[in-house]
Amino acid sequence: MKTRTVSTKKRIAKTAPRDTRGTKASKAPAVALRAEAPEDPSVCESCAAVYTRKTWRADRARTHALLEKAAWTRCPACKQKKSGVAYGRVVAKGAFDARRLAAIERRVANVAARAGFTQPQRAIVSVERTDKGLDVLTTSQKLAHRIVHELKKAFGGRARYTWDEHDGALLATWSA
Repeated sequence: MKTRTVSTKKRIAKTAPRDTRGTKASKAPAVALRAEAPEDPSVCESCAAVYTRKTWRADRARTHALLEKAAWTRCPACKQKKSGVAYGRVVAKGAFDARRLAAIERRVANVAARAGFTQPQRAIVSVERTDKGLDVLTTSQKLAHRIVHELKKAFGGRARYTWDEHDGALLATWSA
């Protein structure tokens, strides 16, 4: 350990040991700690995403050897879609004509497809047209945030984000 000398000839340590009381032993998010991890490797029955090395990926190669030894299950995103549970909600407000609403829907689908390519756990649960605009439910907060950010970037307008204090769900509002 390096030391330095002070004018009173006392030795002071440059680096003190860190107090790690109260810190988590694992860096995994709380959701991952609560859920039971599937076998490694596993393949989703619905979307064919592959679980290996603690992550679900859609871009992994599905070889015969992998499919023979893999356990077949449902990924958390497919379970959420089936049960209708959503942690992100996008509300697009405005007086849109049919062409503009179709362009917004295409943009939402493109953002979700791009996010789902490397992170299949981020997916759209439902898309509904309302009299005031569009209502989109997503499986994750991050996807809802990303959709509103991209809508603002592509079409202008204002974005507002509100997190629920109980379950952490995100209400992302975009108004044209």
